[in-house]
Amino acid sequence: MAANRRKTACSPAKLETILTSPHHDRLLESISARTASIGVIGLGYVGLPLAIAVARSGFPVIGFDIDPAKIVALDGGRSYIEAVSNDALAREAAAGRFHSTTDFTGLGGCDVIVICVPTPLTKHRDPDLSFVEKTSRSIAASLRPGQLVVLESTTYPGTTDGIVRSILEETGLKSGEDFFLGFSPEREDPGNRNFETASIPKVVAGDGPRAAALMERFYAAVVETVVPVSSNATAEAVKLTENIFRAVNIALVNELKVVYEAMGIDIWEVIDAAKTKPFGYMPFYPGPGLGGHCIPIDPFYLTWKSREYELPTRFIELAGEINSAMPRHVVTRLAEALDRTQGKALSRSNVLIVGLAYKKNVPDIRESPSLRLIELIEERGGKAAFYDPHVEEIPSTREHMALKGLRSVVFDEKTVRSFDAVLVATDHDAIDYAALRDWAPLIIDTRNVFARRGLAADHVLKA
Repeated sequence: MAANRRKTACSPAKLETILTSPHHDRLLESISARTASIGVIGLGYVGLPLAIAVARSGFPVIGFDIDPAKIVALDGGRSYIEAVSNDALAREAAAGRFHSTTDFTGLGGCDVIVICVPTPLTKHRDPDLSFVEKTSRSIAASLRPGQLVVLESTTYPGTTDGIVRSILEETGLKSGEDFFLGFSPEREDPGNRNFETASIPKVVAGDGPRAAALMERFYAAVVETVVPVSSNATAEAVKLTENIFRAVNIALVNELKVVYEAMGIDIWEVIDAAKTKPFGYMPFYPGPGLGGHCIPIDPFYLTWKSREYELPTRFIELAGEINSAMPRHVVTRLAEALDRTQGKALSRSNVLIVGLAYKKNVPDIRESPSLRLIELIEERGGKAAFYDPHVEEIPSTREHMALKGLRSVVFDEKTVRSFDAVLVATDHDAIDYAALRDWAPLIIDTRNVFARRGLAADHVLKA
């Protein structure tokens, strides 16, 4: 086993100093022997890769999800998450280490339960913890002594020890004595082939020393590096800090892009030159807006929580305003380019959005700015369609229900030439950019993909 390579800051001496209890000792032993049964709730971009990584490390794993379609796919050996191959799924299923279900009554038989459910925002940018709360109540229905419950869903500091613990302790069982509670923030990066669940360092914390020791022992059996912190609230803050850092810096370059455009300066050239400095600078890149579950959403969990302490979060809120304004800025640039180069109003134009996913080389459309770009174009009277080699059809989404069912167009010369303009929103590698340049009368490039590939042309404009 790869366990000999696992690294953790928890020493044997530290474990020996922790006051033991029968429940704690038995669970610690079963985790060490990899006989503990693991339940993972929420088989999405975080939960499914985690479940397979845990199974691969030798634990028996049950995956729980409320979506029957996911269970049907998994039972049929089909993975719907790029990070988990069909072969990997088949290996763990064949070994008897993984199966999935919609029946949550089986939670009582799990020794470790990991919660990986969505934590979106409401329309007013307040945290929506309904999935966490409902899941916690499902766990509470069969909670028993000797279980470890872990939250991985991103949230504000205090959620694990406040909301989750409060719901579980309604059963009469006590955290740290009867059951154990911890938090470990997910760090999945869809499409990043340099890292997988087991190779990404894992921040862990627990509600008290017993829970902390169980968290370290469990995750050290699954991932290569474990990073313990002092409390669940600290671990929750770590995740928010990581995403706030990115959101603020992306907002900075998005704002610089607008300023430099007015000056006739290419922001991409500026960044390429600036990143040659070997110290004191880290490159971030502008785009048509933020996408994915983390960066557009997570910072506002801290903004909401800070109101309780009457403290402003000016950087976070300003970054949100700048990043949220980018789709509208791009559409304005598109309208100006159509008028200047073709003498045609956006209201009479057909526009092809290239790339619906929020980042390159993945099918993930969560919070994708491309969805907002389509809406803005149509709000101004234009017509919009999309092409994405990874997305065949727009599924049901919380914020863009009117776009459900819109299908990707065929990528060929006749189709591309039928549009007045092409707007590149996501720079997938699978797209033939040379052909796109030759076929499209006007291209608005929000990712600098044509210049990077040596395909610059007069009708390719950056935005």
